[in-house]
Amino acid sequence: MAEIKPFRAWRYNEALTRKIDTLTSPLFDVVSDKQRKALFQNPLNSIHLSVPQGPNAATKAGLLLEQWKNNGTLVQDKLPAIYVYYQYFKLAGSTKDYCRKGFICHIRTYDWEDNVILRHESTIPKAVNDRIELLEKTELHVSPTHGLYTDPDFELEKYMDEAMLSPLYESEDYQGVRDVLAIIHDASVIKKFMDAMKVQKIILADGHHRYEGSLFYKHQQMQLNANHTGNEGYNFHLMYLTNTEADDLRILPTHRLIHDLPNFSETEFIEQLQTDFFVKEIEDADTLNEIILGKKWAFGILLKDRTLKVRLKPEAFHKLKWNFPEDIKALDLTVLHYFIIEKILGIQGKDQRKSENISFDRSFSDCLAKVIREEVQMAIITQDISIEDVKRVCASGYTMPQKSTYFYPKVVCGLLFSSIREEDFALPDFAPDFK
Repeated sequence: MAEIKPFRAWRYNEALTRKIDTLTSPLFDVVSDKQRKALFQNPLNSIHLSVPQGPNAATKAGLLLEQWKNNGTLVQDKLPAIYVYYQYFKLAGSTKDYCRKGFICHIRTYDWEDNVILRHESTIPKAVNDRIELLEKTELHVSPTHGLYTDPDFELEKYMDEAMLSPLYESEDYQGVRDVLAIIHDASVIKKFMDAMKVQKIILADGHHRYEGSLFYKHQQMQLNANHTGNEGYNFHLMYLTNTEADDLRILPTHRLIHDLPNFSETEFIEQLQTDFFVKEIEDADTLNEIILGKKWAFGILLKDRTLKVRLKPEAFHKLKWNFPEDIKALDLTVLHYFIIEKILGIQGKDQRKSENISFDRSFSDCLAKVIREEVQMAIITQDISIEDVKRVCASGYTMPQKSTYFYPKVVCGLLFSSIREEDFALPDFAPDFK
């Protein structure tokens, strides 16, 4: 099934990694404007490669990368390796200490129809285009996407735990998460990782835009290369793989913000809601996300003057006309995007991916503040989904609406980089088992 390989990462030089906290950055799709501005003040921060700014941003990132390689800011590891990555974290309202265990490797970039890497979420075209341009100019995977494999026997964890006895470095990131990176060079152990993944299908948890960018780039380079073999660097992608069976996989809700709709009327909107939803007014907006918790087809709606809990009437479900399997139709987010965003707000399903009227925020308090400040017309508060829901969607071959899941914690950028330029990608002659 899934073919993985070790690789020789580019990493910040040893002197710089003593302050690795100052070099890491959030992923491109979660970094806020405030964070970005602060991180750009450090000329060596990884954000200059992951989210370059200004005109010709991708070209500038490519030139900066060459400069960092040439002056020793970045140094390539001499031996191929699997990189072990642990994230230690806590969740609000819980005293439990979590540790998400995983490893970073190269994985073959499979087409969706190969049914090896499975997507569960739709993407936003503009974000994919940005990732393609950056990959073209740098030939660098700046941060790994997040994939899920399933192993109830936890075969690989003992090797990862052993590697963690001698970490390369650790840092505390913007989420308050402790990130620890270690390395496995032992060829026999690396082979166990490769063999374990050969029987796996991989669920793409996070990084759909970056993965689609890699897919486009692969096909582009295949057409340009008359001697294409399938083993070139552009055939591979950087991925962080974690086990679905571990009790450290957390999926947080991502709320919908609606803005700039012409002629929007709160009164008319609420009247239309009552056709298919039970509608209850809530006095204390701060409790809204708790009130809807665990209730099927229930959402919170924050409006300028009112706060509502809404729940789809069971008898209305049959009106859902999208041509999906029943499991997909029954998802909370399918109900939300059909009954509220399409049917009431008038944004058709086929247009929702690229709609300028929909944005996303995982912070309930941010949503409430934006409604109060009238920056948006409403916020639709959602619930989290389970990994079992994600598995069902992947098995169906369909996708959820964009930004359906928020796997927490996010992988950070800057711990390592992966070059797919041939001279960087090629493994040494003494590593034949990995070729």
